[in-house]
Amino acid sequence: MSLEFLSPAESALARSPMEREARATGAQIEERDGWNVAVRIDGEEPERRRCESSVGFADRSHLGKIELQAGPADLAQLVAAGSGGESLELGRATRADGAWWCPYTPTRALVLCEPADTATLRARLELAAAGCDGPASVIDVTTAFAALTVVGPLAGEVFARFSAVDVRPAVMPVHGFRPVSVARTPGTVLCEAEQRYLTLFGAALGSYMWTVVADAAESLGGGPVGLEALGDA
Repeated sequence: MSLEFLSPAESALARSPMEREARATGAQIEERDGWNVAVRIDGEEPERRRCESSVGFADRSHLGKIELQAGPADLAQLVAAGSGGESLELGRATRADGAWWCPYTPTRALVLCEPADTATLRARLELAAAGCDGPASVIDVTTAFAALTVVGPLAGEVFARFSAVDVRPAVMPVHGFRPVSVARTPGTVLCEAEQRYLTLFGAALGSYMWTVVADAAESLGGGPVGLEALGDA
């Protein structure tokens, strides 16, 4: 019996678990690399000002997410093969070859990349995994996690209102990466740049997390923005 019917059509669009919430704000949705993404909410300039003066948050669930698991030596080998020779340091993400390489533990890491690069990067990592001495896994977990970027001078205050994570520069410098509790749910926070943080959490909690972050941002004069305001569209 053929199981072809279980495979999505090539024309099928992937959708963020927060798309409904974005549409409710009036977001303009466009296709990007097989995903529906919110490119703007109420105009690029107002959104940029929001990010510069208070805080904005944007749905980035479309990012490719690949989880690596292997023994310490094999994980180092996988990362080096996929990143062009880089190594990982716990507590810090490495930016290489257009992707973020984020270590959870000495035996587990998460790779974040542009959606168009996911398949090629996964294939390269799978090839490297085949050459490892011990068991090694390369799993595409893109749809398992939703993601929000929170950006602006009040981004730290937003996090303080719904989590215990400390994103002050002394604790979370640029490229800092932490597995943490976000709004009482397991997640991660990555400091992509000054005053810009990417948080990942379970996709099933997308609607809940959007509401939590929106409430915190609104109380500070901030709100949702599209990818254009981040310079990512």
